[in-house]
Amino acid sequence: MAIRIAIPEPTTSDTEYNQRALPQYLSALQSAGATPIVVPLHERQDRVARLLEGVQGVLLPGSGFDVDPQQFGEERIPECGPADPGRTAVDELLLQDAFNLHKPILGICQGAQALNVWRNGTLIQDLDAVLKTPVNHRPGRGVVEAHPVKVTPASRLAKLLPPRSEFPQVNSSHHQAVARLGDNLIVSAVSPADGVIEAIELDSADHFVLAVQWHPERTYTASPLSRAIFAAFVKAAEAWQPRRVEESVVPA
Repeated sequence: MAIRIAIPEPTTSDTEYNQRALPQYLSALQSAGATPIVVPLHERQDRVARLLEGVQGVLLPGSGFDVDPQQFGEERIPECGPADPGRTAVDELLLQDAFNLHKPILGICQGAQALNVWRNGTLIQDLDAVLKTPVNHRPGRGVVEAHPVKVTPASRLAKLLPPRSEFPQVNSSHHQAVARLGDNLIVSAVSPADGVIEAIELDSADHFVLAVQWHPERTYTASPLSRAIFAAFVKAAEAWQPRRVEESVVPA
């Protein structure tokens, strides 16, 4: 049986961003053995729900937009970019379905931030404005190794590290990051120079939920860690079995 992974369009309105970014996610999923199912952001909720009945996992991609600070109870600062309500609405549908039915989740960049906020966490609205960090977290798409990350021992992510790669180098293309962790989420990687959270995961041995702040889809062919992330996600989707809603953990 084909492993089908739902992935929303990155944005509702930035066609250029979608055309540039989406093919890399689709290629990585296909290379890992899955069939991507693109979820249109302008689709009705009932049609999205029907589409989700046939998928075994959810990938939340990056976006050119920011998460609305009102979602985590903060006023917008000037450095925070505009939100994308259409993407937010679809992300919430996908997250609800995945947590209700225990489907594997992979979040990437803004997808990681959306996951954290949906689990009642908060974000740093702008790293330069809030932290004055010495690390350049958005050096450009062409920079393959922007900075190292320190992976938490015994985490799900740690099990995917290639040998002798305690501080793997990752790309970077974000100005926001996780602040307070969402419910039942743990830190699985940080930027060692400034402490910025670079990866989070669900504190659960039997539900694959992993989200990284970098872009493994862009380095799939060159990075063993990128390939391992997608392979583990697709393997978890292949092993997925439906779970009753009453057994699931859903944010209050």
